[in-house]
Formats: sequence, structure tokens, C-alpha cells
Amino acid sequence: MSKKVMRVAVTGGAGQIAYSLLFRIASGELFGPEQPVALHILEIPQVEHALAGVAMELFDCAFPTLADVVYGTDAKTIFKDIDLALLVGASPRSKGMQRKDLLAQNAKVFIDQGRALNEVATKDTQVLVVGNPCNTNCWTTMKCAPNLDPRNFHALTRLDQNRGAYQLAHKAGVSVEDVQRMLIWGNHSATQVPDFLNAQINKNPVKEVIKDHHWLENEFFEILQQRGAAIIEARGKSSAASAANAILDAVKALREPTPSGEWYSDCVLSNGNPYGIEEDLIFSFPCESSGDGKWEFVHGLKMDAFLEEKLSITQQELIEEREYVKKLIKE
Repeated sequence: MSKKVMRVAVTGGAGQIAYSLLFRIASGELFGPEQPVALHILEIPQVEHALAGVAMELFDCAFPTLADVVYGTDAKTIFKDIDLALLVGASPRSKGMQRKDLLAQNAKVFIDQGRALNEVATKDTQVLVVGNPCNTNCWTTMKCAPNLDPRNFHALTRLDQNRGAYQLAHKAGVSVEDVQRMLIWGNHSATQVPDFLNAQINKNPVKEVIKDHHWLENEFFEILQQRGAAIIEARGKSSAASAANAILDAVKALREPTPSGEWYSDCVLSNGNPYGIEEDLIFSFPCESSGDGKWEFVHGLKMDAFLEEKLSITQQELIEEREYVKKLIKE
């Protein structure tokens, strides 16, 4: 392989999501069979021993595309000269914990990681934040890494998009490939807004195919907004394989040209958006990419009173989260 090695950092490297993700990246699934990859894997000191075991397994797979594995507990060492950062690791929400407590606990993690990225990462590094609350954790990381392009910061909403596509296909009795333009607006939280107004099934508006509009406005929303909690209730652990799959989808969406007339969901900086969303938020929008890591907002989507009301709710939640974390960054 003559190509320059692609250096990919993954945090939370001994965790469930990373275990479902790392081997797929190392195998060449993400960047192709001709692109050598070096994995830079970060973990907390308490599980460094388990991380060593993950590294052993990666070596033992003997993937031709895996050029190197760098692992450890120091963010500056792991983030040095990377091209892509997948910030997966975060403290989970425990029973009885309020959302602001989770924000406070994880803000410290992402403040430190943002500062490390700012110091040692390449200036065009793409950053995808997965650890929850991912939108505001992404905003925090971005604010602590002013040397990096703010348009290179993303939070994962592709899992919600994928979940929505399946639910629409299941309800309509069609293949998931028959669902187009599925979109999530706003926060990756219980206020997220799955958009059935602009989505299509076999190129027809969803509302013309699925006549049960009560289901669309109620059960469909509730399923997606509570899907993560439902998975935890069912298996005793949070989403892992589906989250890893969505991470790959999200990175590919940036690296591959968006088909004409399509879009994908991405939590990005709201500055300059055409939908009246307050600036300086990490908010999920319809986006399209030219395939070189650059993206633009998709313009001209329809709005109605129902959608506008839901957008207002998710926007307000993100504003409150941002204002809360601002104080923590200044401390």
C-alpha cells in the first residue's frame, strides 16, 4: 500500500461500542482495502489492562489494512497527528442521575479532550462525538479546540436516522431501502425530532403512504425518542453494535458524495443555517457532502406547525445545555 496512513483515534477503547467498531475500521470496511489505517485508542487508567487485550486481538486478526495500533491513557499522546477522532467514551447516565449531572460529569472529559486535540491534532482533523449528551459534549469539545475548524465537529445522530428508516419501512411493509430522505432534527435526546413530513417511501411522501397520521405524530416519535432506553431495558446495556454501525455510516456520509436529491442527518454547528435555528448550537440538520469531508446545509425543506413546535422544544433544550456548560468551561 502506497497511500499515506489514515490515523483514527477512538476513545473509550475498551468499551462496548469500541469493541464493535475497532475491528470494522481495522479490516478496511470504512476506508477501503487500499487505505492503511493506524488506530490510536484512548481509555481511562482503570481499564488500561482491558485495552491491552483489545490491542492484542486487533494484532491477532492480521488485517492487511491495519498499519499500527497506538493505545494508552494520555490524550495528548493518542491524539497526536490524527486525521479523525471518534470520541466514543463518556460516563454513562446512572439510575437517578439528572441530565445536568451527566452534563457536568462529562463536560470535564470533553473539556480535557478538546484541549488535547487543540494542542496536538492536525488542523483539518474531523471530530465525531458519540458519548452522550453528544450534541453538547461536541459543542464543549469544539469550544476547547479553537485551532480546529468548527465545521469539522459533528455529533452522532445517524443512529436515530437509521432507527427511523427501519420504523417507517416496518410500518409501511416495505424494505428499508425504499425509505428515502429520513431526517432527524435537533438534539440526540428525548426531544429529537424525526421528520416524516419531508421523508419519502418509494419517492412518495410518507404521509401519503402511511395513512395513520396519529401513529406518525405519536408512536413514531415515542419509539425513536425512547429507543435507547428501551434497548437498555431489554438487554441491560446500551446500544453498541447499532451505534458502531451508525458511526461508520456517519463517516462515510462525509467521505462519499451525497446522491442527488438525498440528504443525511448530522449534528453540526448551526451558524448560517437556513431554518431559523439559533446560532452557536450543535444541532441536527439535513446535510449533503461533496465527498471530501466538506458539507453544506440542505435548503428548502417543508415546515408545518407540528414540526415547528417540536423544533422549538429541542432547540430550547440545547440552549439550556449550552448555557449550563458555558459556566463549567470558565471554571
